[in-house]
Amino acid sequence: MSARPLWIAGRFLTRLPFPATGAVTTAETGRSVPWYPFVGFVLGALIALGAAVCAEAAPVLGASLVLILWAWSSGGLHLDGLADSTDAWIGGLGSRERTLEIMKDPRSGPAAVTAIGLVLIAKWSGLQVLIESHAYWLLLAVPMLARAQLPLVLLTMRYARTHGMAADQFNHLPRRAAWLAILMACCATVVIGSWLGLVLVGAALVLYALARRTMHARIGGFTGDTAGALVEITETVLLLICALMV
Repeated sequence: MSARPLWIAGRFLTRLPFPATGAVTTAETGRSVPWYPFVGFVLGALIALGAAVCAEAAPVLGASLVLILWAWSSGGLHLDGLADSTDAWIGGLGSRERTLEIMKDPRSGPAAVTAIGLVLIAKWSGLQVLIESHAYWLLLAVPMLARAQLPLVLLTMRYARTHGMAADQFNHLPRRAAWLAILMACCATVVIGSWLGLVLVGAALVLYALARRTMHARIGGFTGDTAGALVEITETVLLLICALMV
């Protein structure tokens, strides 16, 4: 089996040195989606390693360094989706057309900046607790389970645009492989976290259900930005749950 879909997924979701893939077809973009949770696991392994290395530093400093590594390694891709979605939800004033229009605007307003700031503060706080508690292994599950939301959204929701960043993934998704990837991510989370892993899986599903209802009510489906926002929100909530329960 070719590793090319994994390389495509890795280069799309991260800044990590996955092998170059050259020109990518739309079908290959879709076939890369089941690898998204595994790419999240790779990110989690890098973040957990960073947390372990920073264990002897002051928790405040260690959390700052790990958060920088986290934001850099993901390329800010989902933070951008969170920013665009926040501006659109507030500025759209309940209008589907206006909401979609604002999401295409590359500029960020005060709402977007506030949302990013709050997410980063929350992650920084959660990282402090996990570093101080030496519970680094939980960081393996958080990015993985958050990125399992992406194939779940693609499998169960309508794409709200005709064309856009997520169009190829949506139109060429291998559904059986995507469901298997989601199941494996949930099982891996339980293996990593035991009873806490079950809590994390349950929390991720609740977040998905709330996001799905909200997206359908406002725009009749999802966009790449709203899917990215769900990843960031899921990461933040799961990290805070870990910090509260270790």
